[in-house]
Amino acid sequence: MEFSIRSATPEDTPIIFRFICELAEYERLSREVTATVEILHESLFVKRQAEVLIASEDDTPVGFALFFHNFSTFKGRACLYLEDIYIQPPHRSKGYGKKLFAELARIAVERECERFDWAVLNWNIPSIKMYDSIGAEPLSDWVIYRLKGDALRKLAEQ
Repeated sequence: MEFSIRSATPEDTPIIFRFICELAEYERLSREVTATVEILHESLFVKRQAEVLIASEDDTPVGFALFFHNFSTFKGRACLYLEDIYIQPPHRSKGYGKKLFAELARIAVERECERFDWAVLNWNIPSIKMYDSIGAEPLSDWVIYRLKGDALRKLAEQ
């Protein structure tokens, strides 16, 4: 079996959406998905708000990684932020996730990013074990906050 990674194209939008829905189901967050193929196309390929890598086995897409740049004010440099990574269950335990992480690390180094960050649900032990195996370190001194929905709109109106 031949594994490959490539940058997504607009034609990949339906498969990206399918992978997002599969990931949401795995994470027990399907109710949170409000994206559509049209929204993704606009965000990824018109506004270019994020980038996607497609992982394939024998030219068949089996996973993806969606990432974008954020910025470290202390370092004065861009950083790479991985929003989501997903490999379909039948294709897990083949090293594909690690290969996607290696490609993302290569991109981060090539772009002179200061760091490469992501978040993981605390119950996702298989992923945490993989992250530990590649030398990633959990940040225990930071708490993630989120502003959304009515609270976001209310603050925006002030």
